[in-house]
Amino acid sequence: MDALGWLIFLVALVVSVMLHETGHFVTAKRFGMKATQYFFGFGPTLWSFQRGETEYGVKAIPAGGFVKIVGMTSLDEVDPEDEPRSFRRAPGWQRLIVLAAGSFMHFLFAAVLIFGLALGIGVENECTSAKSPAQLAGLQVGDRVTAFDGTSVSTFTQLSSDISKVKPGVPVTLTVLRNGQSLTLRTALANVPGHGSFLGISTTSAKTTQISTVTTCVPVSEQALTGTVFQPESPLGAIEYVGTSFSQVITGSVSAIGQIPAAIPHLFAGNRSSTAAGNVSSVVGAAEATGQAVAADESWQYKVSFVLELIAELNIFWGVLNLLPLLPLDGGHIAVVIWERIRGWFARVRGRPDPGLFDYRKLIPLSFSVFAVIVVFSLLLVVADIVNPVNFG
Repeated sequence: MDALGWLIFLVALVVSVMLHETGHFVTAKRFGMKATQYFFGFGPTLWSFQRGETEYGVKAIPAGGFVKIVGMTSLDEVDPEDEPRSFRRAPGWQRLIVLAAGSFMHFLFAAVLIFGLALGIGVENECTSAKSPAQLAGLQVGDRVTAFDGTSVSTFTQLSSDISKVKPGVPVTLTVLRNGQSLTLRTALANVPGHGSFLGISTTSAKTTQISTVTTCVPVSEQALTGTVFQPESPLGAIEYVGTSFSQVITGSVSAIGQIPAAIPHLFAGNRSSTAAGNVSSVVGAAEATGQAVAADESWQYKVSFVLELIAELNIFWGVLNLLPLLPLDGGHIAVVIWERIRGWFARVRGRPDPGLFDYRKLIPLSFSVFAVIVVFSLLLVVADIVNPVNFG
């Protein structure tokens, strides 16, 4: 089962990568740009075929994918006949759409997964929105129940037995001792499917009626009394859940990216899980988490929910990461196009000719440095996830 989890994650990873590249590829084709290659992986070609002007295939190193669009930068050499269809000759708004399409596909894939999860399997929850009878009655932690519906009780076992004999919805009275004073409280028992009548209190021992916990809501099933359940959402509720999930994951992604400098020193620490390094992981760590979830002694709903949410969260993270204004990420190219348009606008305002394409040679050192940092940190994460994995619980 653990191996099955790894396989599921790897398939999802391939799908995610190729959806990203498909976003670039489809929009480039739509705008008439010439795309000569569409590949999964890097390095030597293992297999490929030619269809039209594009070569499709698989490379030897499965570390991503790419689409080659002619004339991506001012440095690319392009045949004169292909120059009109090059990326760099397209209007700025078209180039921005092509560049952002990769992250858009990540976001779209994540939204579809989260929406389907909420609508089909449901959102993990423990109870309905209804307040528990105990909360409605005003019971408090520390109260000692002395009588239920006029009958004296001295143990929780006796109290539970009396509760089970009353039908849900029937009004009841509880006599409690609070701060030395006797109070009479009134409520109506709720119904928990598969369990029956429900009040919503617990004690530290079956031999006492002193309340240790007051439940705030009504469980949706007997299973929820000891665990969690999954409640399918309506289409509108599923859409709202997508929005909430995106907000939480984007906030978490930005936080995780910001914690990377603090995480590096703790990647190989014994307490990694409790440090900033516990919030960052490589694809190896994510695959291991998927394997653990699939192999866990949990319900199928939990397993499917965990896997789908993990894949969705990773796609949102990758989408956000790719939009960072750093070369060679898509966001870096987007920043260059925006700067070209701003520079061109200022030139027109001043009555001067458009300065044209930005000289990428000025950014080669920065681009190479960022690429090197990404590669080194990614390899460091992989090694850390192998020798000092995060405990996902």
